[in-house]
Amino acid sequence: MKFQFWGAAKEVTGSRHLIEVNGKRILLDCGMFQGNRKEAEAKNKDFGFDPKTIDAVILSHAHIDHSGGLPLLVKQGFKGPIYSTFATRDLCNYMLMDSAYIQEKDAEYINKKRMKNPDFKQEDLITPLYGVEDAKQTLFQFFGIGYETAFVIGDGIICSFYNAGHILGSALIHLLIKDQKTGKTFRVGYTGDLGRKNLPILKDPTPMPPTEYLLIESTYGNRFHESMLDVGSQLKEIVNRVAGRGGKIIVPAFSVERTQEMVYHLNVLWQNEEIPDIPIFVDSPLSVNISEVFINHPECFDKEVYDEFINNRKNPFGFGRLQYIHSVDESKALNGLNGPAIIISSSGMCENGRILHHLKNNIEDSRNLVLIVGYMAQNTLGRRILEKQPVVKIFDQEYRLKAEVAVMNAFSGHADRSDLLDFITNVKDLKKVFLVHGEESQGLSLKDFLNESGIKDVETPSLGETFYVEEDSKPE
Repeated sequence: MKFQFWGAAKEVTGSRHLIEVNGKRILLDCGMFQGNRKEAEAKNKDFGFDPKTIDAVILSHAHIDHSGGLPLLVKQGFKGPIYSTFATRDLCNYMLMDSAYIQEKDAEYINKKRMKNPDFKQEDLITPLYGVEDAKQTLFQFFGIGYETAFVIGDGIICSFYNAGHILGSALIHLLIKDQKTGKTFRVGYTGDLGRKNLPILKDPTPMPPTEYLLIESTYGNRFHESMLDVGSQLKEIVNRVAGRGGKIIVPAFSVERTQEMVYHLNVLWQNEEIPDIPIFVDSPLSVNISEVFINHPECFDKEVYDEFINNRKNPFGFGRLQYIHSVDESKALNGLNGPAIIISSSGMCENGRILHHLKNNIEDSRNLVLIVGYMAQNTLGRRILEKQPVVKIFDQEYRLKAEVAVMNAFSGHADRSDLLDFITNVKDLKKVFLVHGEESQGLSLKDFLNESGIKDVETPSLGETFYVEEDSKPE
């Protein structure tokens, strides 16, 4: 058996991990790399392997940096099944279509602007990685599976999903593999993105079953999150302060989970009359659909949310001052808002979608505030705003960053160093750990920390690196 790492290796986005065993090639996630446009285009187009040779994809969750490469994989010849939880499948029904649509529209918008340049050349035009028709075909290849239900991937390969606690439907992937040539058995675990305990809305992560070879994220391998207990008071202070000066709060947020968490906390503050009665907008058609998916999967909710909202027939993602924006005209109308307001919009890393228009129209006003509530990968607009660079480029034009920037790390859905260490040290029979989905500095720091904690066989794979593990496997 061998592992190859074709994405999220010493970087965060674009997860693609390939396992070869028993003549099968199984891809764990097929994500989209997010970052500098030219770099992202090059990395997303080159899988490092022939999609036609992949037998199956096992998808950990619906975030685009884990699922967004699937339509391109299909476009380039992948014909096999895509296994996921039911909730992940339902989320991808919207997210992959939305990804394709946004790519088509952003390319159209940018190309129109570039064609007006007197120095325009045909090679300046950009093309989307895939289109809506590719996304539609991809959705036909999904197979939904419940948590803790074993299913067969191929001869000698059995898979089970366990709750990862990261977003709705997120799964830990556990593989029980019998090598048909040697008779040896392997137990392989992959976390996808590992969630945190005590987050609102979702159940806590499930412990990983006994595992010899563990692939685990390291996004926050050298960082610690603020307590979720402080979220309400921090959000209350920000909203009251910015509203008091007549400013707007612009929140780049992932359509899945982070938007729902923001709405949930604002709902609580509004119901308790702890924030002023200002308009709150969710400007993302995708978020509207995603919130409907949430309501249809209460089995993923923690007991508190289930009891408070589901049993009482209340919608946790809708309340008096909240308005979901659907049409483009409604979105454009927000540009003319006078007075304080909160605008939550995708995408979470500010690389595409309606958030770009809101930033363009509000970032140069010092009364306003950009609220960062999620991870911002290197070379993204979101990271440049997080770093408070004085000038940022939006749609190829430069804007001065005069708005205040605030960061709330407590919202993160990723495990921090303490969560990762707790999870890893509780995996029984562990032989080897592969740290993926983390910037190199985060992975190396976590590796050193694990070594000091007694876990010695830890790797931080490079892009395209191959590892063979047959000699380490125990006999059946």
